[in-house]
Amino acid sequence: MQQAIAILDSGVGGLTVAKEVMRQLPQEKIIYFGDTARTPYGPRDAEEVARFTHQIVDYLLQFRPKMIVIACNTATAVALEEIRARVPIPVIGVIHPGARAAIKTTRNQMVGVIGTEGTIRSHAYEQALRQIAPQIEVVSRACPSFVPLVEKGEFRTEHTRRVVEDSLRELRRIPMDCLILGCTHYPFLTEVIGEVMGPEVTLISSADETAREISTILYHKGLLASTGSIPVHQFFCSGDPRMFKSIAQTWLNEQIRVTPVVWRVPNII
Repeated sequence: MQQAIAILDSGVGGLTVAKEVMRQLPQEKIIYFGDTARTPYGPRDAEEVARFTHQIVDYLLQFRPKMIVIACNTATAVALEEIRARVPIPVIGVIHPGARAAIKTTRNQMVGVIGTEGTIRSHAYEQALRQIAPQIEVVSRACPSFVPLVEKGEFRTEHTRRVVEDSLRELRRIPMDCLILGCTHYPFLTEVIGEVMGPEVTLISSADETAREISTILYHKGLLASTGSIPVHQFFCSGDPRMFKSIAQTWLNEQIRVTPVVWRVPNII
């Protein structure tokens, strides 16, 4: 039985990572868990987010995955090192891959970061950026209203545009040349965020870089799926399965059109 890459998120945001993994590593099986019943994680305290993350990891371990990807920035910030210390398989987050992508992209050394309240409060991106490039100037802003929009499937409505404009008004005055979407939900809003920030600001999603890091780690550990294998992906959510499935099918589209997919709603709460 093919071992899977387990991806977990507070909701549908981690689908942005799952999509990129499917594109870059089409032979890899994915087991995805979206905690849609308890999203968003951003306003919650760190102890609660860590507890939820441990619960989901414990649930996913029964499937004997070969790697765990914490695709939620908030969970990465508060629980990544704890999870790494207690499981015997590789565990990666999405913050350092996003930071590396921004450092490669910026020309004027001024980087913006938007994320949930928990991620911004943790200063995880500032720390990751300055570990690699101490000269980087970082400007951060919490955008707590974005995740609820995505979880409701409101990606391009007029209401969404007003919310994005209001949330990013102050950042538009700062001469940054790249903006990290520091929440995996935010790439669903890329079109609107890009229009509001303007063409001179490059948007950085950690999904691409995270998928590359997954590929590199699996290759070096000899864990890449065998050539020609056909994966059967499994998707789990803790909340309303109809909305979750609708968003997932729309977002993944081509990636799951020719790949078997199993949808489930487990009882872990």
